[in-house]
Amino acid sequence: MKTTRIIYWITTGIIFLWEGVMPALTTYTELAKEGISHLGYPGYFLPLLTVFKVLGSLALILPMVKGPIKEWAYAGLGFVFISATVSHWAVDGFSAMVLFPVFFLGMLVISHITYHRLKDVSIPLDQVPA
Repeated sequence: MKTTRIIYWITTGIIFLWEGVMPALTTYTELAKEGISHLGYPGYFLPLLTVFKVLGSLALILPMVKGPIKEWAYAGLGFVFISATVSHWAVDGFSAMVLFPVFFLGMLVISHITYHRLKDVSIPLDQVPA
């Protein structure tokens, strides 16, 4: 159980740093603007994407967020990683930039699996469905 908790916090922490902290700090840099326009997205998409990334990653890292909100955050970030993979592949062909979001999608999947393992274990025995 301790190993599961460690894996959960490491993978969730990586997602939080990459999808929550970094976009919040770099949204209005020239590199970010150039990157989003290179993929063919309009400029207004960048702040919108940043807000949802930050909110989703906060929902993952904050222990008081539970249930459907956390599940929607996992789903939303999953869509972000899948969309990033497809966008990079469509624009630049297969390259390292295609594998980068796949790596973070893997981290997200591991975080989701370990979250449910921890959640299932923490149910009091008198409330376990028969």
